Amino acid sequence: MTTTLTRPALTAADRCDRCGARAQARAVLRTGGELLFCGHHAHEYEGKLKEQEADLQHG
Repeated sequence: MTTTLTRPALTAADRCDRCGARAQARAVLRTGGELLFCGHHAHEYEGKLKEQEADLQHG
């Protein structure tokens, strides 16, 4: 049996780790940690996150 861990969907209570606005994206880091970003900051940091091989999930 294979178990897949999924992260819960973002809600209105989730906030951007950079500015505190409503989170629109989750960056899952290779180390297992995660960062939440509003749309603006997700776009701003997308290149750096990809360089770090983070999985950027929108929505």
